[in-house]
Amino acid sequence: MIHDITPGTEEELKKGPMSAYVGIDPTGDSLHIGHLVSIMILKHFQACGNKPYALVGGATGMIGDPSMKSAERNLLDEETLAHNVSCIKAQLGRFLDFESDAPNKAELVNNYDWMKDYTFINFTRDIGKLITVNYMMSKDSVKKRLSRDSSEGMSFTEFTYQLLQGYDFLYLYEHNNVKLQLGGADQWGNITTGTELIRRTNGGEAYALTCPLITKADGGKFGKTEKGNIWLDEELTSPYQFYQFWLNVSDADAEKYIKIFTMLDRETIEAAIAEHVQDPGQRRLQKLLAKEVTIMVHGEKEYENALKASQMLFGKATAEDLRSLDEKTFLAVFDGVPTVEIERAKLPMPILDAVAVETNIFPSKGEARKMIQGNGFSINKEKFTDPNGQLAENDIIDGKYILAQKGKKDYYIINIK
Repeated sequence: MIHDITPGTEEELKKGPMSAYVGIDPTGDSLHIGHLVSIMILKHFQACGNKPYALVGGATGMIGDPSMKSAERNLLDEETLAHNVSCIKAQLGRFLDFESDAPNKAELVNNYDWMKDYTFINFTRDIGKLITVNYMMSKDSVKKRLSRDSSEGMSFTEFTYQLLQGYDFLYLYEHNNVKLQLGGADQWGNITTGTELIRRTNGGEAYALTCPLITKADGGKFGKTEKGNIWLDEELTSPYQFYQFWLNVSDADAEKYIKIFTMLDRETIEAAIAEHVQDPGQRRLQKLLAKEVTIMVHGEKEYENALKASQMLFGKATAEDLRSLDEKTFLAVFDGVPTVEIERAKLPMPILDAVAVETNIFPSKGEARKMIQGNGFSINKEKFTDPNGQLAENDIIDGKYILAQKGKKDYYIINIK
């Protein structure tokens, strides 16, 4: 989990508990799993007795960090930022202890609180004079943006971002005795600007520790799917979809991710990897990873629901399990399944008419009859064996759906209009 550390960091940590912070840009009202790496570092940090600070960038979020970005981002207004900050704090509470009386309980700080009244003249006089343009130009985040063949270039606003982030570190050092900043590898330049400011202002020692930027084994971007980011907010990514993301990672990624995104100890992880190698087809490593991360983010109950939902397509689930799914999970599980429609007013309706006349689930009544009699047709995960039976109102799930299944793998959603 460690990419780079400044000299002396390890020795300082060995002296006893210290305070450290991670900065989070509140550009949205939910964190996504890309944020999880630095949050896990903070979680480990607190578990070892140190005091974590989560800094949300209410001020810097109005500007945008140029690191690893190809274009300048849209600026957010105060109201949107305030909403985002409050949502992010609630999510961070799942990982960090903000509420106890422990001396190392986590603290949430917002750099808007100390930046909002700091005038431009005072900032450039106090902070701007301490760091040279040459020093700022040497940072990778700046060099990469300036070297790109782009007519847009880099705005002064973005160029000064590292000074603002550096000032955050200086402020927390002076007011909260925070001596260590944690972050992703792309933040190294910004973080070390902070250590340099502290050295030049106070002659003090401050430290930096970064974690690697996580990628997939195939070199693709971690946490991205065809439908976008995997969010921690269950409204944006359902617990089922969240669970499925981890369940479907490759063997190589599962081996890497279980060390980063869980709090399992080394012995448990090594035993799980060894067991997985014996029989990779069982995907035991992926199942353990998906379980641990889903429980940490969404809780035990949502994990159980996600587990039930993930068994839905493979014949192990019951009618009761199916009816227990909420609409969002139901639609996520059967995403891509063909949908047909029947008007509510036409129910009850003979099953053969429903599947071979009103819909095209079967090409003919004869074929439908044959499969029903052969025990190969189900409605809502229950075998339907009477070819003279009816599709009725009490078959409807969630007030609008009926799940039909022919054979082992062919599903159809009947949408009741």
